Amino acid sequence: MSYQKFAYTYDRLMNNMPYEDWLRFANEGFERFGLQPSAIVDLGCGTGNITIPLAAAGYQMTGIDLSEDMLAVAEQKAGEHKMPFRGGAIRWVQQDLREWDLGEQADAAISFCDSLNYLLEEDEIVDAFRQTYEGLKSGGLFLFDVHTPEQLFAYAESQPFFLNEDDVAYIWTSELDEARVQIEHDLTIFVKDEGNKGTFRRIDEIHQQRAYPLEWLEQMLLDAGFAEVHLAADFTWELPTRATERAFFIAKK
Repeated sequence: MSYQKFAYTYDRLMNNMPYEDWLRFANEGFERFGLQPSAIVDLGCGTGNITIPLAAAGYQMTGIDLSEDMLAVAEQKAGEHKMPFRGGAIRWVQQDLREWDLGEQADAAISFCDSLNYLLEEDEIVDAFRQTYEGLKSGGLFLFDVHTPEQLFAYAESQPFFLNEDDVAYIWTSELDEARVQIEHDLTIFVKDEGNKGTFRRIDEIHQQRAYPLEWLEQMLLDAGFAEVHLAADFTWELPTRATERAFFIAKK
């Protein structure tokens, strides 16, 4: 996915996302599965909205993202962070989550905010799972979430979406390939230009996501070598149902 200029508007558009729920789920997952991690890798970290609070809580964080612009925003935000880092630290690494390699194994890996839905081919998912397995220590955990197939169908049925606020507006349309369960989001965004009063910058973005059957994802994790795979639904610890919008996976090496 290519964010480019969108990286600098991302946080404004995503400020209602449930970042606190992702942080809570990660910490509950570590506790439930008996892991006290020190080094955590955040795959598809974006602008660091999960990476930075985890570092502030004392974890040694590595934020990995393919977008140089996203990482630049993340690094700037980390430098402006007012809370003490309580012994935690962050490094930012530009890598592809399908082939990430830090030269050392981590205690845990996370990938939230449906990052893995941006992998549009089955072999890309397989590569990401295998690489994450290799990047974890024995007993390590991989926690991630995905949009379910049902959620992509719901997006297609509910679109178009609109936002109209004083400083930002967008028109968001979606088109679904039902056979592949792959959706294309076409966004036209208008952002207030603070340096030129009364004008807005236009940003055009196309984002594609694909949803995979949860049973298939579970099997691919097992095939990658993970010894245990557990599923949960919508920030709870209940099993997913057909009504689940966001499925969570916890895979243990």
